[in-house]
Amino acid sequence: MSRSTTLALVTAVALTSGAAGLYTSYASNAIAATPASNLSQTQRTALGKLLALDLPDAKGTQQPFSAWKGKVLVVNFWATWCPPCRKEIPAFSALSRKYAGKGVQFVGVSIDTAKNVAGFLAKQQVAYPLVIADPSLVQLTEELGNSSQGLPFTLVIDRNGSISLVKLGELSEQELDRKLAELSKS
Repeated sequence: MSRSTTLALVTAVALTSGAAGLYTSYASNAIAATPASNLSQTQRTALGKLLALDLPDAKGTQQPFSAWKGKVLVVNFWATWCPPCRKEIPAFSALSRKYAGKGVQFVGVSIDTAKNVAGFLAKQQVAYPLVIADPSLVQLTEELGNSSQGLPFTLVIDRNGSISLVKLGELSEQELDRKLAELSKS
């Protein structure tokens, strides 16, 4: 085998291994239940900031997170330009309808512009509120466990204000359904 062929083969193996590692890290980046008592001070502060937000929706109407206090809260950080984010929305809408009468509230926090979100809503039916956040809000997601500041990023917060699930990357409908079935019983 020539030196250039060997070098190309080694490079291909290294790139494939790196991509597989990155995919595995991304795909399995779920953190299970984290009771409020086990959160770091940074996480407690960030969770408090999140739950105190009052963000506009695509029509400019303010949506205070405090309105959903006492509910299981599914907070999905997303953007219109993010393919896996857009892919999750139909399943999240279905689950939002399924759990609407069981004390579960979904909220999509778009790291985007109101114009882009309004355009998205003109084409896609969404069964839960979508609010618009300044890109600086991504820093808050880092404090909540999104160290790479990637999207989509989803938090499930139980009725007591404890983080029950943290997921960076696409969250499957089945995984979220199982978690919500568990949390909506209490």
